[in-house]
Amino acid sequence: MTSLPLLFPFRPLSRLNARDVAAARPNALLIISGLLVGLLCLVPPVYLVVRAAGSWGMAWDTITSTATLRVTVRTFALAGTVTVAAIAISLPLAWIVERSDLPGRRALGVLAALPLAVPSYVGAMAFIAAFGPRGLVQGWLEPLGVERLPSIYGFPGAAIVLTLFTYPYLFLVLRPALAAADPRVEELSRTFGYSAWTTFRRVVLPSLRPALASGSLLVALYVLSDFGAPSLMRFSSFTRVIYVRYTTTFDRSTAAALALVLVVLALAVVSLEVWARSRRRLDAVRSAGRPASPVALGKWRWPAYGFAAAVLIPALVLPVGVLLYWFVKGVQQGVAFNDVLTLISNSVTAAGLAAVAAVVVGLPVAILSVRHRGWFSRGIEVASYTGYALPGLVVALALVFAAVRISWLYQSLPLLVAAYVLLFLPQATGAMRVSLGRVRPSMEEAARGLGRRPWQVLTTITLPLAGRGMLAGAALVFLTTMKELPATLILSPTGFHTLAARTWGASSEARFGEAAGPALLLVAISALALVAFRLGSGRAS
Repeated sequence: MTSLPLLFPFRPLSRLNARDVAAARPNALLIISGLLVGLLCLVPPVYLVVRAAGSWGMAWDTITSTATLRVTVRTFALAGTVTVAAIAISLPLAWIVERSDLPGRRALGVLAALPLAVPSYVGAMAFIAAFGPRGLVQGWLEPLGVERLPSIYGFPGAAIVLTLFTYPYLFLVLRPALAAADPRVEELSRTFGYSAWTTFRRVVLPSLRPALASGSLLVALYVLSDFGAPSLMRFSSFTRVIYVRYTTTFDRSTAAALALVLVVLALAVVSLEVWARSRRRLDAVRSAGRPASPVALGKWRWPAYGFAAAVLIPALVLPVGVLLYWFVKGVQQGVAFNDVLTLISNSVTAAGLAAVAAVVVGLPVAILSVRHRGWFSRGIEVASYTGYALPGLVVALALVFAAVRISWLYQSLPLLVAAYVLLFLPQATGAMRVSLGRVRPSMEEAARGLGRRPWQVLTTITLPLAGRGMLAGAALVFLTTMKELPATLILSPTGFHTLAARTWGASSEARFGEAAGPALLLVAISALALVAFRLGSGRAS
């Protein structure tokens, strides 16, 4: 029987012909755009270097201490565990939604992405309220003789919570990748007698490697930079240590040194992924212009429902149920929900501007990494992950450091949007990179051969075909921006309050009845945004 890999049109980068190499030379506008993005992304590390240099001896002792090594090992163990668990959840869910005949799969596609709208600290509080000491589950089990549940604090609790609220990063990137894959290749594999599992493992899964790598990076770096869930779960992560140093000590040099270590470690991971992708680059299986036929699940329909329920109940039903409970208690206690329309308007405005800006800023990075691979594009791509690897507090303080010399920019909406772009740029570029990788270079070359200028090729060929990835990237940035806290609290213009800020302000003072209303609105608006993005991506596909 013919070897399976020989049946399919995968082509290593090292075998590109001279015409491909010539087409890989970026024009001046793309180079300038990439440089500007790289310079913007270097603002946080420059700030950290300046801060750490203020007391370099103490900073160096902090970096080389045994305590820092222990925190590094713990944090990377958490990031690795959460990433693997997120793949185990998101890959089957994305396949069920895009490739199966499961009734209600469109609604499931929206629901499966909604945990992204739940702030990690809200999810952690819901888990503590349900499974912690004296929690709801403990109360239900006491009549059965169960006096104490296993502790949810520490590494296990942090890993579970972060997995449930980060797997949508992978899910939203995998969906367009699965939808865009060429069904003819899978049909050919089945024709040669290979089973459905072998076809998935040796045909579908290799074509998903760019999406898996991009989504896994987002998940891992989010875990490295998250503060809320590890803190509430009493897990001493890198970000928690940095926050404590920044907020409880007068000398921020050691905090800046720790943040620099986090940047170096995160960028090392990104560099390794970019290098591996450049060493073994495979052309993705292109779309045939028609969707794949849905796979009939038959008797596996109910296990599919069970798997989806096992994910959505703790990731969505539990936190929303706790929020509804607090909301009802607040209404009964006469809590007034003031300025709701203003909070909604401010949140949607800031998140919408950030989503558009991230796609615009990330587009040259994505094009460089896909169409013009080389040392320049790799450097820009690695630099674009700098802000995403850092806590929002550090990025916000870096922008304050840069903006204090420009009076009109300080505490302005453009500065807040710039912070969001720095924090969440990789979410947009990752989704666009996967989508652009599925656009045939020959189509762009044909357009150029017919006399089209580069900008005409971009607007008439590349962008329309990459529409799903752009919408997925915008959706990721919008949803994450809606719940961002530290940068919002520090950089928001005077009187500019958001739903996330109001939720955190009330919950931090244990006014849960007042916090529940804005938190529920966050989830509701995110659900509407996901439906709109899904409809838009369906038209773009």
